[in-house]
Amino acid sequence: MSWTDTVILLFALLLLTSTISTKLSFHLGIPSLLPFILIGMLLNHFVYFDNAQLTQLCAIVALIIILFDGGLRTRKEQIRTIWLPATLLSSFGVLITSLITGMAAHYILGLSWLEGMLVGAIVGSTDAAAVFAAFGNTNIRRKITNTLEMESGSNDPMAVLLTLAIIQLLTVPESSWFVMLGFFMKQVLFGLLFGWLFGKITIWLIQHLRLPSSEIYPILALSLAILTYSVTALIDGSGLLAVYLMAIIVGNADIRYKSVIFRFQEGFASMMQMLMFILLGLLVFPAELLQVSWQAILLSLVLMLVARPLSVLICTWGKFFDWREKTFLAWAGLKGAVPIILATYPLLAGIESSRQIFNVVFFIVLTSALVQGTSLQWLAEKLGITEGERKQPTYRLELIAGGKSNVELVEMEVVRGSRAENCTLREITLPNETLITAIVRGDQLIPPTGDTCLKSGDVLYILLPHPRREQVQQLLESKAT
Repeated sequence: MSWTDTVILLFALLLLTSTISTKLSFHLGIPSLLPFILIGMLLNHFVYFDNAQLTQLCAIVALIIILFDGGLRTRKEQIRTIWLPATLLSSFGVLITSLITGMAAHYILGLSWLEGMLVGAIVGSTDAAAVFAAFGNTNIRRKITNTLEMESGSNDPMAVLLTLAIIQLLTVPESSWFVMLGFFMKQVLFGLLFGWLFGKITIWLIQHLRLPSSEIYPILALSLAILTYSVTALIDGSGLLAVYLMAIIVGNADIRYKSVIFRFQEGFASMMQMLMFILLGLLVFPAELLQVSWQAILLSLVLMLVARPLSVLICTWGKFFDWREKTFLAWAGLKGAVPIILATYPLLAGIESSRQIFNVVFFIVLTSALVQGTSLQWLAEKLGITEGERKQPTYRLELIAGGKSNVELVEMEVVRGSRAENCTLREITLPNETLITAIVRGDQLIPPTGDTCLKSGDVLYILLPHPRREQVQQLLESKAT
């Protein structure tokens, strides 16, 4: 067996093991990032790997794909109600968390004040990959999960700014905070501008490009997401914020082959999540983690029990959330890929204590996954903030058509109070050339007949020409008069 064949075999076994571990993590309530990181750490015993630059590059590409998938699934109706607390948490919340954690790191780790603040900045943000993975199959109130998802998808500019600013002050002491503030404003403004611009460009291209096969459209969308990041980052904007906003705009638009694009991104994001956390785990030497274990545990406790709760309390002041929801928001500030990626910046900058900082950050991420991640569903149930049953994989139907076809299979939901609710299929008037092929109600797949009565929450799979889509959507979602 050649060296190439051996590597391919190991890669296949790695993917297979990671895939099986997702089923185990689902049943045990363990965040999916945890088994992937542990697999990477286990491989560290057999493969020596310490290339922080390569790890950073691969992890950023994976984050682009994960954020793109998360943004596609974010509905604008959900954002309208939670944008203010989510925005405050993603900006001032990160700053408050970073300051408190940084002060604790100075005393617990024996670092200088700036180095302590660097630790706080690195772990101050809530991680998008961890949040999207943790809440993908839960039945926690959508108001809470939407807030956490939007916070985690938009708080990277603040975390990156604080990290780069402190590294700049450590390596170039004469640097100015005013320059750093200008850099932050540029990051946010360019991130928002280019996210909106590329979102509109992506929609136009998907609608007007006649590609030879529907399978190419997901690749087109993904390539534009990566282009969004790279163009924004090249002009010192927040590429990750731009990708997230671009994905939200695309996901809420009425585009062709939407179901095909969503399914592709969902699967690809899962694979990239596996590979990213395995690679991050591979960068860690377990023996070094033990040397900082008790300091990292103390710092984790400060972060989970003091810094994050105080930031949530300040940023959600008012009556929008009750005390139970605030308690959950405080506990759900999950750490994941972004802190580990940011911890590679001091390594590349040659900061003297960079290896200690990296190991402490990695230990904090593990602690967050083990303690916070495994208790989210339990805590939500104890606080009484769950809705219905825990989500389970549902039925899926898919139609793959040629690029010249004007017919598509769409997935729509019957909204409570709509004109179609409590009506039989015989009683509703569908546009010409429209056919309901299947109805999913809970965990049941119902064959449609003329006497089938539609209920709110029913998911309908409808075969129709693209121009009829809006008319059918109004029937299923518009309120009855």
